[in-house]
This record gives sequence, C-alpha cells and structure tokens, in this order.
Amino acid sequence: MPFWRKDQANKEVYTNVIQGLRQIYSTKLLPLEEAYRFHEFHSSQLEDSDFSAKPMVLLVGQYSVGKTSFIRYLLNEDFPGIRIGPEPTTDSFISIMYNEHAGVVPGNALVVDPSKPFRPLSKFGNAFLNRFVCSQLRNDILETITFVDTPGILAGEKQRVDRGYEFSHVLEWFADRCDRILLLFDVSSLDISDELKRAIEVLRRNDDKIRIVLNKADTVDQQALMRVYGALMWSLGKVLGTPEVCRVYVGSFWSKPLQFDTNRRLFELEAKDLFGDLESLPRTATLRKLNDLIKRARLARVHALIISELKENMPSVFGKDTKRRELLNNLHIIYEKIEREQNIPLGDFPKLERMQDILRNMDFTKFKPLDRKLLDRVDKMLAEDVPKLMSMLPREELAYFNSNSQNESGNMPQTNTIFHDQLSTPFEIDGVEGINAGVGEYEWIVERSRHEYDQTFARLSPQNGKISGAVAKQEMIKSKLPNNVLGRIWKLSDVDKDGMLDMDEWALSQHLIKIKVEGHELPNVLPDHLMPPSKRHLANNTNNNATNNGIYPTINNNYSSGGDYK
Repeated sequence: MPFWRKDQANKEVYTNVIQGLRQIYSTKLLPLEEAYRFHEFHSSQLEDSDFSAKPMVLLVGQYSVGKTSFIRYLLNEDFPGIRIGPEPTTDSFISIMYNEHAGVVPGNALVVDPSKPFRPLSKFGNAFLNRFVCSQLRNDILETITFVDTPGILAGEKQRVDRGYEFSHVLEWFADRCDRILLLFDVSSLDISDELKRAIEVLRRNDDKIRIVLNKADTVDQQALMRVYGALMWSLGKVLGTPEVCRVYVGSFWSKPLQFDTNRRLFELEAKDLFGDLESLPRTATLRKLNDLIKRARLARVHALIISELKENMPSVFGKDTKRRELLNNLHIIYEKIEREQNIPLGDFPKLERMQDILRNMDFTKFKPLDRKLLDRVDKMLAEDVPKLMSMLPREELAYFNSNSQNESGNMPQTNTIFHDQLSTPFEIDGVEGINAGVGEYEWIVERSRHEYDQTFARLSPQNGKISGAVAKQEMIKSKLPNNVLGRIWKLSDVDKDGMLDMDEWALSQHLIKIKVEGHELPNVLPDHLMPPSKRHLANNTNNNATNNGIYPTINNNYSSGGDYK
C-alpha cells in the first residue's frame, strides 16, 4: 500500500484516556527515554500500574507535626501499623491503601507486586525497603485515594544521622508520582532544618502539587496565630524562592477538644476547603496523569538533545578525558546553544548542577547521536495524540460526576467519611447559621427582629400595604451590597412576584441582607423555613423547580442565575 494511503484499520483509537496514555508512552516516549538513558538521570520507567493507580497524597514534615494524626483524622479510624506520639514515632514510609482485609505488607514483598505502583522503589535497596510498608484496611476514603506517610524530618543533631538510604531521592520519587503534597508545620515549631530545606528543594519542581498545612493551630490564641502565620510565610518565601507562596490551610486536624476555640469558624472553613481539595483528586487524577506525561515528554526531549550534543562534541580518538571535563564545565554553554537553536524555554531544562553531578561518572563516548525519528515521534505525540486524549477528558469527567450523583441520590448508601460526616446535620458548615438559621423551629426566624424591620417599612410610606421597587432600592442599597446580590435578595423576597414588597416580604429581604452582610451565602431558591407564613400557600408554585435532598438546603455560590438589581 502506498505511504500516502494509510490503512484506516490501523488508526489509533483509544477506549479511554488512561489506556491512551499507557499506549503513547510505551510506543512513542519510552523508546526515546531508553535511547538516551533518561531513567539514569531523572525518573524511572513508568509501569502499567502507574497509569491505573489511585490518586496519591504525600505527607511531609518534621516529626511531631501531626502527619500520622492527620491521616487518622481523615480515615476516622486507626490503620495497621499506626504509631502516634510526641517523639519521632513514624520511622518508615507507610503507604495506606484499600483492601478488604486489614494487614501490613513489608516493602520487599510490596515492590514485586505488579498490581502496586512501587516496583521501581527496589533500586533504593534493602536499607529503604526495610523502612517501607503498606498498611491495608477497608475504608471508604481509601477506595479512591492512597495516602503516603513519611518519616519525620530530623532537626538539630539528629539530622546528621545516616538513614541508610537517600531520603531526598525517595521523597523525589514519590513527589513525581503523587497528586498532592501536604507539607505540614506545627505552630509551636516553625524552624526549617537543613534536612527539611533539602526536602523542600526536592519538592519544588512539583510546586503545583504542594499545599501547606499549619497544624495544631488551636494551641495558640488569635494574636499568636497571626504572628505564627506571618513567620511561616516569611520562612517559606526564603526556601521556596517563588514570588507566590503555596496555598496554606490553618487548622487542628485531630479529634481532641480545641484549646482556644475563638478561631473555630476559621478552622471549619479551612478544613472544608482542604477536604474539598482532597475530595476532588479522584475526578482530576486522569488530567494530572496527562499533565505529568506532557512534562515528562518535554524533559525527555531536552535531555536527548543535551546527551546527543555531548556525544557530538567528543573526539573520536585522543583527548577524551580533557574534552569531557571541558564539556562538563561548559555545560551551561550547551544549554544556551540548545535553547537558542531549538527555541526551547530554559524552564524545560534539567537543573545544571544535578546534570553535572551525574555526568561526572558517565562515559560520553557511549552516548547515542541524535535520532531525529525518535524526536519526531515525541513531537507528533504532543501535537496529535495528546490533544486527542484531552478532548476525551470532559466526557470521562461527566461520567465520573454522574456516577457520584447517582451514588448520592440514594441508590447506594452514603459513605461514612470525614468528607460526609457533617453533611445534613446541624454541624455542617453553616448547618444552623446563616440561611439555615431557624430550620426545624416553630417560629418564623424573621420574627426575632421583626419590630425593627416593621419600623423601617412604616417609614417608607407603603401604599396599600406595599412598597415599590424604587422605594425599596433606596433603603436596600444602604447595606452597601453590590447590585447583583441585592437583585438576588429581591427575587427571593418577592414571593408572590408582583414587583412589590409587603410587610412580610420586606422583613424577609432585611433578614437576607443581614445574612449576607454577616458573611454567609444566599441560596438559589428560598428554603421552606424562610417562607413568610402569609405566603406558604404559594410555596408549591414558587419552589416547583427546587430540589432539596435534606433538611438543610444546599448553598450555591454561582451568582449567574440572579439578575442585577438596578
């Protein structure tokens, strides 16, 4: 068959994104990596289990900052092998994974299991594998997320103790493969030791995955917490070396009573944001794998150009050692040449110092010259295959969302996890505050401030018991809320939709303004418990499009449905 008439039966078709990623890696990117010894310089070869693995959360921090307690807080139960104490209790890397039968799997057995994504860890030797275990248990959260607890990073004289393996290299391996990195700090110990600084430097190339957790924040009062937060930002700014610091979550992630509960509201909101971030990982895991493969391909391409350039500059017979030393010392010149000729951003290049350290033990004459076909294959992968896989992502995300919606609609039992324990209870965020104040009470909640609202209503000179929109606007804008918010409040308050407000509707509008000014969100549909008693016969017509799956109404932050109040 002529080359210009391609066989359509051999056209690449991917059943799903994960299968497509696995296929393009093995057929297009892996040959380039093997040809230019990419795995000896940067990251080990990806296994099939790396593509099918669940999202992984890596916890890093000095000892006694609460890493293990954080995992226990999320799981709502102990896991096999757990040890919690003020001293450095966790001396191993512990992967907490889902299994129907609880137990602990040692590291040497773990790295030969083809179903687990840990086989490349065998290169770190028995000294590490003796400090690596997998804790397995049946837990709802672990069905979608895997946690990795790390040994407490040492400080003071202890950091000079040899662990027997390269801690930073192991940390880097996990960082490259995880979906989220939680860097924990204790409010009572913000010192960044040398070992922690080295660990953060290793994590920096995955800075998009890093989230900072300032733990045990209830042990200090409000003023001290403000100072601690500022000190942490200052310290991280120096270590991370970036103009913007990663997202910081402040709270106390354990089940003990709060010592200083003045910041309870802050802790609740921070925990909600953090749990929401973790809960989103299964939905975005495929996108993260695709993003990581693109970064890997760009790095492998640059690596191949560097290696082939070194090979090209080596003499064929005499002066090899002298030339090798010269090339090592002038590696930055090679970087600049490739950047200029290939039009590659300098940010795609590996760290200069690290490349020089590894190249010192290499024989440049054994490197391969540039194979343009391998590079073209990777370029085609980035130009054609990756966009094709990206176009499949929305469909898979929609299927994931529909699956979860079906589970939450009652067809399957609600999961009992830290993410859902508070839902539809008075202890949910704003469960009995804000828009939910008054749920289940006999008296209409607005009546508590009714006297004040009625006085204002009477001062506005109502006609036939009602005030017009123009009159109401002059009073409502005194709240200083933006027009789109006031427009939503008007729509919620004008229950009978006559374009005017009677005394009950006016009182309701003032109650909603008070809720918003206090920092709470407004609903899309007026909840039943806020319906004025005189209008409850209209409730079925007003809320015929509303769906409420529990006592406490859901707050939607999307304001696009509400018009501007002009």
